[in-house]
Amino acid sequence: METKVVQVRGRGTVTLPARMRERYGLTDGDPITVVDLDGVLVLSPRVGLVPKLAAEIERLRTQAGLTLDDLMDGQARERRSL
Repeated sequence: METKVVQVRGRGTVTLPARMRERYGLTDGDPITVVDLDGVLVLSPRVGLVPKLAAEIERLRTQAGLTLDDLMDGQARERRSL
C-alpha cells in the first residue's frame, strides 16, 4: 500500500502523483469515483469496460496483422455458414 499526501487546490482540484496515475493508467479527463466513508475518502478509478475491451481487441488485431476488412470478411462468412 502506498500513501501520499496531496493538497486540495482552487475549485477542489487534487493532483494525483504521476506514479499513481501511471499505475492505474489514468489520463486527463478520466473519471474517478469518490466515496465518503464517514470521514475517510476513498478514490477509485472508473475504467469503462467497453473502451478497455475495444483497446484489447485492437491490440490483438494489430498483433495478428489483420485489417478491419479481414474481420468484416470473416464475420460475413460466418453469417453465411449459419
